[in-house]
Amino acid sequence: MTESTGPMIKMIAIDDEAASLELVADTLGQPGLEILTAVDSSAGWELVRREHPEIVLLDLRLPGISGMELLQKIVDWDPGIDVVLLTAHYSMESAVEAIQKGACDYLTKPISPAVLRQRMDPLLAAARKRRRTLELEGALLESCRFENMVGRSPEMLEVFARIRRVAPHFRIALITGETGTGKELAARALHNLSPSAAGRFVVCNCSAIVETLFESELFGHVKGAFTGATQDRVGAFEYASGGTIFLDEIGDMPYVTQSKLLRVLQDQEIQKVGSPAVRKVDVRVVAATNRDLHQRIEEKQFREDLFYRLSMVEIRMPSLAERKEDLTLLEHHFLEKLSAQYGKTIRGISRRAQSVLWRHSWPGNVRELENVLGNAGMMVEGDTIDVHDLPGYLQGAESVPSPDSDPELVPLAEMERLYTQKVLEKMGGNKVQTAKALGISRATLYNILRE
Repeated sequence: MTESTGPMIKMIAIDDEAASLELVADTLGQPGLEILTAVDSSAGWELVRREHPEIVLLDLRLPGISGMELLQKIVDWDPGIDVVLLTAHYSMESAVEAIQKGACDYLTKPISPAVLRQRMDPLLAAARKRRRTLELEGALLESCRFENMVGRSPEMLEVFARIRRVAPHFRIALITGETGTGKELAARALHNLSPSAAGRFVVCNCSAIVETLFESELFGHVKGAFTGATQDRVGAFEYASGGTIFLDEIGDMPYVTQSKLLRVLQDQEIQKVGSPAVRKVDVRVVAATNRDLHQRIEEKQFREDLFYRLSMVEIRMPSLAERKEDLTLLEHHFLEKLSAQYGKTIRGISRRAQSVLWRHSWPGNVRELENVLGNAGMMVEGDTIDVHDLPGYLQGAESVPSPDSDPELVPLAEMERLYTQKVLEKMGGNKVQTAKALGISRATLYNILRE
């Protein structure tokens, strides 16, 4: 018996022969492994769906639907499960079909305990490694969360450190970065870690305000100040007094309003539209933009003096393409949220779907990733997101990238795996011929595919 330590894993054996089930339990039983059994395909399928095993040992001939049909159902439901077919009626055709449908091995009855252990021990070791990796990633995710942001890349660690340093002291700050990089989350972090955290955090989207209403929205107005002003109105700055106002898309603010904003930033005083009275406000200001403000200054669309006032503290949010190493952490982060939001367990993403996500350039950044996983979380029927659950524009990206056509740099190990899968498809799933074509041993081929 193989001694085992580490996380508990589950294996399901589905066979209508009691002797075969006893052989599996007696031969493979070990600490850290729970072996469950079923004697027909219907009970086996329900057991798989309920227990989420890492490995399924499946007899080819079963009462009800065949083992081959059940294999297809299991792989479609969760491509991460390792399925091993076991049969007393070996044929080359059925072996090739099994591999093409997603089986990771094909064993022939009667099988000796020694051979069974030899073939199953590597799968059990790989399953433990995957489970341990998931547990470590879960712990890592907790350690890499900062004020609802997630990251361990040098770029994000620098953002976190800068926010920690300036939050207790800033009065005005500017956050720059592409759309979808998390500028509002950074602004909220500045507020939450500031002495004004108990006050309001007021969001004002400058790109969504009608130009003629800007002053009223920011500073308020008195009754009768203009047509339609039927009562006094509190502006965003007064409402945020004692807290923080977030001026999103500051680059879209009309030029004439910028001068009035500059005076507020300098004096911490506002004047309502239609009123001669001036009143003090105590408010921290965080502005954000995805525009190049230097270019806007050259185009005479943004005041240079306002830019220098805003950029006393500047925090730049990196694009997702710049922090690709955070992708796996972000996936886990969003899957946790989606599981709670949709009321269903989403354990992870299949290896082939992860390859598609890794190769994507993410022009919409973290927001695009959240939307992609949100869509996939609604579509997935099992608990593992696969390529067919992703939005249509990503499903066509599963092919192997070429250095000429794809600007993304792909890790060598990933290219090796993708090319190996391509050759395996061309060989009709025949692993012997695939290994020969690649000039490697079958053991090496199995290792590449398992990775």
